[in-house]
Amino acid sequence: MIELTAEQLRQLQMIELEMLTEVDRICRKCKIHYNIIAGTLLGAVRNGGFIPWDDDADVALLRPEYEKFREACKTELDKSRFYFQDHRNTRGYRWGYGKLRRKQTIFQREYQEHLPYKQGVFIDIFPLDSVPDNYFLRSLKNFECFCVRKILWSKVGKIAERNFLKRSAYSLLDKIPEREVFRYYQGMVERAGKEKTRMVRILTFPTPNSEYGYYRNWYENSVDTVFEGKVFQGIKDYDSYLSFKFGEYRELPPMEKRKVHPVSNFKIIG
Repeated sequence: MIELTAEQLRQLQMIELEMLTEVDRICRKCKIHYNIIAGTLLGAVRNGGFIPWDDDADVALLRPEYEKFREACKTELDKSRFYFQDHRNTRGYRWGYGKLRRKQTIFQREYQEHLPYKQGVFIDIFPLDSVPDNYFLRSLKNFECFCVRKILWSKVGKIAERNFLKRSAYSLLDKIPEREVFRYYQGMVERAGKEKTRMVRILTFPTPNSEYGYYRNWYENSVDTVFEGKVFQGIKDYDSYLSFKFGEYRELPPMEKRKVHPVSNFKIIG
């Protein structure tokens, strides 16, 4: 693991800002609805830009809009600077959401160096799928999501996990053929698309609390949001969303809770 200097962190953030700008350009041109979310939206509201210690950026789209964006990237993405990855176009990719990456960079998270695809600086592009409005059924769906997420994580977990029993469990899970896991995941997506529910979530990403979902209308109603001096689409009712996700979000967290992802390699090439 390396600790990024303040200068390196700012370089990383400016590359991510470049990619956010490209997402916004494509979405405006193709009339695709998106939102900056999570720590990116929090940074916009509280800091006017990146949270000072943040090393990533997040965009979310409801599933139909995500599929439009994925298709738009094939023709509209500036391929001289960027590339888009997801499990459908990148062998060995282990996540149920996409990443937009910057060419001529290397950015590797700790214990992910062995994954067999290019790993440049990225921003996450999250699809949001329907989950049941009934709490009991949504809880069952959360368990299903948890199982699929852990299977996908197993190729990393069998190396990163320190507990011997958990590491052994991940080693067993990693024997499940990748194509079968994603076939099952695609079935989850198709089932979710049959009903427009009040609640949505990223199927292969944990939710922050026991609600196991977010309100769809947060992502349907957006407003111009200033981030690092540029205008992006952000959740209009940001106060409800950020309170739901972070609690007292305007208060800075103590030092020990300021999340930084473990990084093993960061380079700008050329």
